[in-house]
Amino acid sequence: MTLRDAKVGTTVVVTRIEGDGAYKRRIMDMGITKGCEIYIRKVAPLGDPVEVTIRGYELSLRKQDASCVQVTQK
Repeated sequence: MTLRDAKVGTTVVVTRIEGDGAYKRRIMDMGITKGCEIYIRKVAPLGDPVEVTIRGYELSLRKQDASCVQVTQK
């Protein structure tokens, strides 16, 4: 499952980040790393962006970025 597919109100754990080197580094610089927990706060009416809580702060991700983050349900 990807972060894009996660339901609002759930907590997920990152298992893998896909993409090339620079793109992957940009995602990791946002604080999304393997093993971290992400709480899905809300999704915009049209589905883009997704608002999440990670490491104590709120972050908004585009669908494209969220689809590159593989997660499992906690």
